[in-house]
Amino acid sequence: MVRGKIEMKKIESSTSRQVTFSKRRNGLLKKAHELSVLCDAEIAVIIFSQKGRLYEFASSDLQKTIERYNHYVKQVRIDPNGMELQKIEQMKHETASLVQKIEALAATQRKLLGQELNSCSLKELHEIENQLEQSLRSIRARKEQLYREEIAQLKAKSITNPPLRLAQQGEPSSTSQSTQSSTVDTEQFIGLPVVC
Repeated sequence: MVRGKIEMKKIESSTSRQVTFSKRRNGLLKKAHELSVLCDAEIAVIIFSQKGRLYEFASSDLQKTIERYNHYVKQVRIDPNGMELQKIEQMKHETASLVQKIEALAATQRKLLGQELNSCSLKELHEIENQLEQSLRSIRARKEQLYREEIAQLKAKSITNPPLRLAQQGEPSSTSQSTQSSTVDTEQFIGLPVVC
């Protein structure tokens, strides 16, 4: 049997209304219980009938759930856009804090670059000088490390690819034999020009 679509309006017959209320109330309370068991949610349902009779369901203590709800409503005020004002205030505070940190870092950077030093005390100038010396030592150490690594790579490369050796004296090489055999004797003499 197929259920027809029910039109959402008040049921005129009081007996039909009472039967529908009873069935739907039981269904709603059953669904609330299932939701609390399946999802471990804290659920409270309060229903008043047309005659003022109270029906309730709570997955835990009903009074504690109501107190929790009231506390939440007082703490969280929601603006028309739906964003929590408490979170907005927290974000504004964090933003202001970050802006201050950025300004302080920018001022420190300018001082390290040698700008805006007129407002610095002698102690601050010594601290800046020490920071710069430490940075310079770190830079030089890193640079030296890179040079050592490059030298080691070049040495390893020269070991795997040795340079060509010249033939030792007394050992005929194949290149010298080919040049000797390709030598041609000619009667020409290259020397100083003859002056007449």
